[in-house]
Amino acid sequence: MTNRKIEYWVIPPKSDAEFVANMEQVLETYEKPYDPACPVLCMDEQPVQLLKETRPPIPATAKHAKRVDYEYERAGTANIFMFTEPLAGWREVAVRETKTKLDWAVEMARLLEGRYASCERVILVCDNLNTHTKGAFYEAFEPERARQLARRVEFCYTPKHGSWLNIAENELSSVTRQCVAGRRFGEVETLRDETSVWSTDVNNTQRGVDWQMKIDDARCKLKSVYPKIKL
Repeated sequence: MTNRKIEYWVIPPKSDAEFVANMEQVLETYEKPYDPACPVLCMDEQPVQLLKETRPPIPATAKHAKRVDYEYERAGTANIFMFTEPLAGWREVAVRETKTKLDWAVEMARLLEGRYASCERVILVCDNLNTHTKGAFYEAFEPERARQLARRVEFCYTPKHGSWLNIAENELSSVTRQCVAGRRFGEVETLRDETSVWSTDVNNTQRGVDWQMKIDDARCKLKSVYPKIKL
């Protein structure tokens, strides 16, 4: 038996009308021109394992790289919330200890009442998880405030097995590769500080996202996903 290389990929379903409908809604949203009164905001999240050093690392020298002991202590997990506004070339990382509805609602409220306080609406592209709902605002805040927040959010959910359509997932991949991977973070505060520095640096040096895939491209390249017309 020969060993063959395996590539892990998000394999789209075949002939799935719901997948197609949600995909085209996301792609149509990305084609909208920039509107400061109704910006398009993408969000995604991922857990991070916190690891404490059991022995102090030895700093790098002219002859040796930094040396870190192979042993470590598990210190729980944290959750990274990635928010990005593609057409504005802006992204921000929020780090919390958990990933509940309350965590999501608090972070969304912070943006809606802060950066987007003057916006009539915000179009939110995100995964269709049970934590990403208008009801989450009502579990976190009094009804009056919850309604003020919920009425300003227009959800645009990516399809199941279609998270690759979320631009925030690309930003999560970037922060993982450039900031988090290969490092040990023993405390939430340290992870929060480092990811904040990362987002500030990228915002200062990187332009907006140039999303190339259009609806016509999807109808051609992903033809197998579209159902056969039965009428």
